Amino acid sequence: MSQAVTSGAKVSLTGIKPTGEPHLGNLIGAIRPALKLAEDYDSVYFIADYHALTSVRDPEELRRYTRSVAATWLAAGLDPKRTTFYVQSDVPEIFELNWVMSCMTGKGLMNRAHAYKAARDRNDESGEEPDAGVNMGLYNYPILMAVDILIMESDVVPVGKDQLQHVEYAADIAGSFNHVYGKSYSFKIPEPIIPDDGNSQTLPGLDGRKMSKSYDNTIPLFLPEKKLLKLVRRIPTDSTPVEEPKNPDTSAPFQILEQFGSAEVVADTRKRLEAGGMGWGELKNVLFEVLNTELAPLRERYDALMEPGSELDTVLAEGAQTARERAGRVLASAREAIGLPNRARAREVLG
Repeated sequence: MSQAVTSGAKVSLTGIKPTGEPHLGNLIGAIRPALKLAEDYDSVYFIADYHALTSVRDPEELRRYTRSVAATWLAAGLDPKRTTFYVQSDVPEIFELNWVMSCMTGKGLMNRAHAYKAARDRNDESGEEPDAGVNMGLYNYPILMAVDILIMESDVVPVGKDQLQHVEYAADIAGSFNHVYGKSYSFKIPEPIIPDDGNSQTLPGLDGRKMSKSYDNTIPLFLPEKKLLKLVRRIPTDSTPVEEPKNPDTSAPFQILEQFGSAEVVADTRKRLEAGGMGWGELKNVLFEVLNTELAPLRERYDALMEPGSELDTVLAEGAQTARERAGRVLASAREAIGLPNRARAREVLG
């Protein structure tokens, strides 16, 4: 069974939105740093499937992405015995508290949310009505995200600078509740953890830009060998002849190799490129061998987890139970504070 968060310990929460196939950039930029952080905190990870509804409308796609993302994190090293790992929709307490906290949140705060403002700005630029295409899920998104954070009594939330507002909103919304009901119950005020820019890693994609689903330039993590080789060979390079010296630091294949290759392989490849005599084609072959060696055991683990009835189902079910126990305690305290009936007492009365 998933290990419950230890009482009194610092809690770190990470949400993962299932809106696409995991790729190499996710592994380097998000998954590995998050798993490293989990060594220092009681960690809570969840798949934010309800958040995905703002953009994903195909039910089969949502189910596939949810399972794929969960399998990816487990294959990459997430230990469910040390981490509470669950799917958001398996914890209904979140959505009851979402309404409570919606009633504590000013509309003006939501008007200033980055995603909503960006949608309005795009509409203004294209001559559309300001709220064209904006659903209430997008508008209320920050409240649900705040509840995700607060209901697990999170101390810290790892975020990039572009997501800092979400943690600030969680703190503001918790503060509003605490101001009104704090004599009975107060939510813990979360703090963000922002990765050091010097240590954050990004990978170039198939077009040379940052690898991103929004650019459609990714290398999926679990491709079969032949497809992986095909995509590696598509990574752009210049026309420098084989015998000419090359600058490895401007080479997209080399930048990826640096993140996955051993120190010896990276150093030897750099030396050969700078001296001349190693062509881009050979570099891509080296990169493919390094990637395939690194990803083969992850791919095998991922494929096994994606099978119907695999241990993934048990892991997520146990994680949901642990998460519900914690969320239930928080929700019960909030219900009592605002004056709603005590469910446990009602069950006792009914026998």
